[in-house]
Amino acid sequence: MDDSTTRPLLILDLDETLIHGAESRLHRDADFKVGPFHIYMRPHLQAFFDSIARHFDVAIWSSASPDYVDGIASMLARFVTSWQFVWSRVRCVQRMDPEMMTKIFIKDLRKVKRRGFDLDRVLMVDDTRHKVSRNYGNAIYIPPYEGKDEDAELPQLAKYVNSLRHEPNFRRIEKRGWRTKPL
Repeated sequence: MDDSTTRPLLILDLDETLIHGAESRLHRDADFKVGPFHIYMRPHLQAFFDSIARHFDVAIWSSASPDYVDGIASMLARFVTSWQFVWSRVRCVQRMDPEMMTKIFIKDLRKVKRRGFDLDRVLMVDDTRHKVSRNYGNAIYIPPYEGKDEDAELPQLAKYVNSLRHEPNFRRIEKRGWRTKPL
């Protein structure tokens, strides 16, 4: 894909990035439910989507199960004209964490490249570093959302992401500590 004619792609994680899912109700009613899970949208989510959708194509990539991801993406679709793609753990690479002796899921952007996207123009937002460890140059890390009403990450993130939109190569930009960088 040619940078000059295509919009950059923003790939968003779901759990603890855009939403918080809980098996039991938190301090308030859930925004919606998917299966047995109470889903709480991160504050300012609609304004975030309104802001970034002007300049970015948007996709979802979560390490959660396909049914869960599809259920949440369909509820969030009211904020986005269309998703470039909605991917679940089926599209992740699975590895064993030798310390924890558990399976971990890694989001490998080579799968996105195969769909014709220029990885220089792709950003990924996730709260879990190991899930995007193969593509740290594309990653923007965000603190986990745990259902608190006073969370104000998304307005800051929208400003930062939009400030990058004209950059020809997102990978060359140091994004660690992005909250403290001048826009």
